[in-house]
Formats: sequence, C-alpha cells, structure tokens
Amino acid sequence: MIKISPSILMADFANLGDEIKSVSSADYLHFDVMDGVFVPNISIGLPVLESVRKVTDMLLDVHLMIASPHKYTARFAQAGADIVVFHVEAEMPANISFAINELHALGKKSGLSIKPDTAVSALAPFMDLLDVVLVMAVEPGFGGQSFMNAALPKIAELRYLIDAKNLHCDIEVDGGINPDTARLCIEAGATVLVAGNDVFRAADRAARIMELRSACMM
Repeated sequence: MIKISPSILMADFANLGDEIKSVSSADYLHFDVMDGVFVPNISIGLPVLESVRKVTDMLLDVHLMIASPHKYTARFAQAGADIVVFHVEAEMPANISFAINELHALGKKSGLSIKPDTAVSALAPFMDLLDVVLVMAVEPGFGGQSFMNAALPKIAELRYLIDAKNLHCDIEVDGGINPDTARLCIEAGATVLVAGNDVFRAADRAARIMELRSACMM
C-alpha cells in the first residue's frame, strides 16, 4: 500500500497540535530538519520533535538536511523519531555506516536521501542496510517547489535495484507532490509520498490524503 507522509513544514506552528490531528489519517508524519549549512534554510529541531512526540502516536518520519548528521541521528531517534533519513552527500562512507547501524541498534528505521543532482549509484554501497531511500524531487531547503520530472528515472532505477536484490526498502519521494505527480511517482515505483503544501492547504485534508494514496488508480 502507498504511504502518505504530510510534512509539517507547511503546517501552522501556532496550532501545531491541532494541525497534526488534522492529518492523523496519514501513515507517517514528516519532520524536516534544516540547519542553514547543508541547505540554505533553518527549520526545526529536537525540542519541537520531543513536543510532537507527546501529542501523537503517528510514525515520525524525520528528514535531516544537516551537515555531519551522524552526530545527531541517535539524538533524533531518542527524541521520538521512528524513521531517520539523512543525506548521502552530507557524510563520509564510514560515518554513514556508523549512523545506520546506530539507528538499527536503537530499534529505529534508517534511510538515505539524494539531492536532484546526485546519482542513484551513490546509494549502492548502503542499499542492503537501508529501510528507506528518499529521492528529492526538488532542491532541499524550501517547501512549495515544483516537481522535477528528472526524479522519475531515479525512482524507476531504485525500484529495479530493490526488486532485483529482493530488498525490503521503501522508496520515498519528497517535493512537489500532488495527485498528478503522485501518480507518476507510484507508477515509477515509489511507495511513500511526502506532501506538505498539497495536504496542508487542502480544504479537506483527510480526503486529500486518500486521493494521494489512491493516485495510481485514478
């Protein structure tokens, strides 16, 4: 089944508890962390994650867009994350393996993400260890950007690799997701869709989540 992960980056932070309740029919809750170094923006961090964990039992899908993520992955796991995804471009290979293994030792799922200009081959050394691969369909750092069609062949390539090796790994796509682009991503092989703008600006958020989840049947 296709999983939907609304990004709270586009939520009203003055009413965050209610905003989270309004998307509780989704499968995950996406939590974007930006440090102003790895990406040109600053968002939210550990204190907000700890607060979010107290008000929902949704699976928390944390995306670290930060420098040296191996220094922080365990802290985000301990603060309430169920899934921690960080960028392959942000780390040396040894630190990537360290962070993945540390997350698994804490009973959490781990994932790696690639920017639009990064080839799928950058993930190859780690595929056997991952629970999630995240394909960015926009440049990381800001919400509300338009979907880049160049993400689709990457999704298809990852689907081929995962199926060929019989891996149990989700393909997540983040950026510019709406019912039209959701269908394209699902057809290419995606299993998790991150949607911020499209969900949080919908008049009926639960209906929008259902529409995204069933996009491949439209």
